[in-house]
This record gives sequence, C-alpha cells and structure tokens, in this order.
Amino acid sequence: MTGYLTTHVLDTARGCPAAGLPITLYRLEGESRTQLAHMVTNADGRTDSPILPQGDFTTGTYELIFEAGNYLSASGQAGADPQFLDQVPIRFGINDAEAHYHVPLLLSPFGFSTYRGS
Repeated sequence: MTGYLTTHVLDTARGCPAAGLPITLYRLEGESRTQLAHMVTNADGRTDSPILPQGDFTTGTYELIFEAGNYLSASGQAGADPQFLDQVPIRFGINDAEAHYHVPLLLSPFGFSTYRGS
C-alpha cells in the first residue's frame, strides 16, 4: 500500500498556521475505537510526518480529534467558559489504499471547516 494520511490546521481568524495544536487519530470499527497516533502541529500548522504513514494505511473509517479549545486558549482567542469550540472531531472514510488523503482543519474561535485536500 502506498497511501498515507496528512493533516494541518490553519487559524483563519488570525490568518496563520495553528502551531502547537494537539491532534489524535482513531480508527473506528463498529463500536470499537482504537487510537493510532497523537501528534502536535509544528510552526507550519502541520504534523512533522504523516499522521498515518504508508505502512499503517488501510481502508476504513477514521476520526481526527483536534484539541481546538487548548489552542484557542493558548493563543488568547478563547471566549468565556465554556468555550464555543473545544474538541473538533472529523470522521471520514478511506476507500483507496493507494491514495494520499489530506484532511485539514480551518479553525476560528466560533467555527471550523474541512475538505479533502491534496
């Protein structure tokens, strides 16, 4: 298999990469949830390596959990407690074991979006 998974986070409110944001990747199978990786974004808002590298990449259902609340607090953007955004889950499917999947997060204190990138 030659496919792999990458992600990055852009802070759209500040117009910059979201550095220091923790991300956890899970594989979902029925009711089972298995943690596969835990990384923190670098200065470019990316992980230093694929969050799911070629050797571990298989088809299936996955979930990325972005610790947005911690990042927004550390960057001075958090509102009053409880914050509007805390953990941001993105659940997605991989159906091509040979492809590069890129699942970024565009983040602001009161909203987020994602897409399948390249």
